[in-house]
Amino acid sequence: MNKLLNKILINYPYFFAVILFAIGVATIVTRSNMFKKLLGLNIMESAVYLMFIAAGNIRGATEPIITDSNAGSTIINPLPSALMLTGIVVSVSVTAFALALILRMYKHYGTTDAILIAEMRDKNEKWGNK
Repeated sequence: MNKLLNKILINYPYFFAVILFAIGVATIVTRSNMFKKLLGLNIMESAVYLMFIAAGNIRGATEPIITDSNAGSTIINPLPSALMLTGIVVSVSVTAFALALILRMYKHYGTTDAILIAEMRDKNEKWGNK
């Protein structure tokens, strides 16, 4: 048990990312409100960003700017941070688009509950309405 705790403490960013991802999945699966589902998706995205940035980090390394003072030292890989910055920009765009869709559904159906929307759609299809 002590060994497991030490491994968790050493790898705390990965452990925290897994916990965040699990919270996001649980939110998406258990909630029927579309806003809450979108919030769960954003939590999952944050966990992925944390995982990639933690993977690119090297303990004791310096920033990836080579100067005379750190010419021979180990540097941190900047690629995961750059990729995650791009991912964050895409995530913000997808979130804005999803919010616009949710607001449009609210105006049309009068609710953001996915179960109620599905029931309304089934009822309309049963009666031949679209």
